[in-house]
Amino acid sequence: MAISANRRIWGWFFFDWASQPYNTLLLTFIFGPYIKELLGSGTAAQTVWGYGIGITGFAIALAAPLLGAIADRAGGRMGFIWVFSVFYVLGAWGLWFAAPGDFNLLLVMLCFGVGLAAMEFATIFTNAMLPGLGSRAEIGRISGSGWAFGYLGGLLALILMLALLAENGETGRTMINIAPILGLDPELREGTRAVGPLTAIWYALFMVPFFLWVREPRVPGAVPVLQAAREAVPQLRQTLATLPARRSLSAYLLSSMFYRDALNGMYVFGGIYAAGVLDWTVTDVGKFGLLAVLTGALFAWIGGRADARFGPKPVIAFNVVVLSLVALGVIYISRTSVFGMPVGPDSALPDIAFYAMGALIGAAGGALQSASRTMLVRQADVTRMTEAFGLYALAGKATSFIAPLSIGVVTHLTGSQQAGISPLIVLFLLGLVLLVWVKPDGEEATA
Repeated sequence: MAISANRRIWGWFFFDWASQPYNTLLLTFIFGPYIKELLGSGTAAQTVWGYGIGITGFAIALAAPLLGAIADRAGGRMGFIWVFSVFYVLGAWGLWFAAPGDFNLLLVMLCFGVGLAAMEFATIFTNAMLPGLGSRAEIGRISGSGWAFGYLGGLLALILMLALLAENGETGRTMINIAPILGLDPELREGTRAVGPLTAIWYALFMVPFFLWVREPRVPGAVPVLQAAREAVPQLRQTLATLPARRSLSAYLLSSMFYRDALNGMYVFGGIYAAGVLDWTVTDVGKFGLLAVLTGALFAWIGGRADARFGPKPVIAFNVVVLSLVALGVIYISRTSVFGMPVGPDSALPDIAFYAMGALIGAAGGALQSASRTMLVRQADVTRMTEAFGLYALAGKATSFIAPLSIGVVTHLTGSQQAGISPLIVLFLLGLVLLVWVKPDGEEATA
């Protein structure tokens, strides 16, 4: 039975909807702050989180371009998405075992890393499908709408988590002042720990439309996977050797490497930072997350429209500037002062200021990520799109250890979470400078 183009696009949107809770619930707003509660120290949690995410990012960087080259040579991406979906579900589910006072930190971080890597690998293959969903003029709007749809999925999952499951560590009640549903024990933090199984079930359920509606065209010259794996290394080596001659693509990969690393640092450490510096609970961070995800959905959609009208480059540049200023502003927010102005211990101003920063992070981050993947489509060879997104993942992960590890190291050396955030500003500015050498429509279109 033929599947309409519109249904294929909606099926593709559902990957963003299904996978977004790993970022929203686990990476940023629920499980990250919970790690702080488990370890009892914001500084210790930020250090462990930094090392864990950094090591996972290094593993992703090594494997991503090779996997992309294999998929392009084998002529199929769907099989890879199935495999990594299984690891996504298993890794997320394993976070249930992070019980207070009785948990193996290494095992918990290993499960988290497996799920995170699986999500990133699956994203490579789904992103590579973007050029086949519409014309060059349409893909910016499609990308923005998909990203916005994904944010809405993360928002709904976060609301369900906060209202029905995630308990306050002191009161044992959720955000709507009830005990966690399903008889989960607040004393054992079973409501908060359920974030892992919830994320796994959410993904498995909402990937059904993706697998039903998304179809790949047959690729001429495709070879068996094992043969593709043997041929992928020399093919990838050849691609890397030609990168210096492709100045616009190389400059974009370097630029995105830095600014995406900085943005991921904001997402990864935002909740831990608020928990440690402002003494927020998991439910407090969750409310902050609701606002950030809501603005992310809205501005990913708006950014997609701006991308379609002006192209992705100005959208990227504008949002990198906004995020640089936000990173600077966050450093000057604490329980005792806001932007250099002293406040009393009971003042709500630090909370209000941090909520405003969260709204800006969500808005600029949503538009930036949507425009970034359409920019890569403009720079890349359409016949090697999965390999290109593998290189994009390499660019995003080759130095992805810099933000978390530098935050971890600076936090460890200074004993200050605020000082630990400062490397993000440098990374955003490096990305902005390198963007100067990126041609808006890529080298082939310019030629």
